[in-house]
Amino acid sequence: MYEDKTLVCKDCGQDFTFTAGEQEFYAEKGFQNEPARCKDCRDARKANRRSNGRREMHDAICAECGAETQVPFVPRNDRPIYCNDCFQNHK
Repeated sequence: MYEDKTLVCKDCGQDFTFTAGEQEFYAEKGFQNEPARCKDCRDARKANRRSNGRREMHDAICAECGAETQVPFVPRNDRPIYCNDCFQNHK
């Protein structure tokens, strides 16, 4: 049903094989797009995301208890900011 296909990696420009087995796996999972990157570029991209995945944190004051906290977004005055404990109480 499936046959190996040769695709071009959008990052490095090298040809890579999208095997019949991989195509079957993609179909079983409901993936509609073919892979755009070769395995080496996919692995490098994942490794880069893991190492650079640290979010920039911003200082804020909890609107409920007044404790100093940090949040992964720039605080604005249009919504209250809560520390972790108070946030859990508001869920």
